[in-house]
Amino acid sequence: MGALNALYAKYKDRVEFRLVYIREAHPTDGWQVQANIRDQILFEDPKSLKDRQLVAGSCVKTLGIKFPAVVDTLDDVVERMYSGWPDRLYVVGVDGKLLHVGEMGPRGFVVSQVADLLAKLYP
Repeated sequence: MGALNALYAKYKDRVEFRLVYIREAHPTDGWQVQANIRDQILFEDPKSLKDRQLVAGSCVKTLGIKFPAVVDTLDDVVERMYSGWPDRLYVVGVDGKLLHVGEMGPRGFVVSQVADLLAKLYP
């Protein structure tokens, strides 16, 4: 998240940044991965919005995210609209049009593509 934090620091006076926390990718009661076990990232799939907000807060803190975060609803409306699972980068213009749609993460989570676009939009 360091590269996104750096973009936020550079453009925060001209661009709004948001992390949208969606459903948990690797809950302990679902598809758990060894890396999460090793790193002690162990959360059950949240059953309430409050629980999802708590997990999102832990994510923001653990990853050191410096920009605002919002939380998708339990029916995953935002995730489904934007195909955000497991993670994805978007740039949305002030007119609401999508200026950049990143490929599905983690391989498609390429911050340099967003950096290049922002550099062109805000030289």
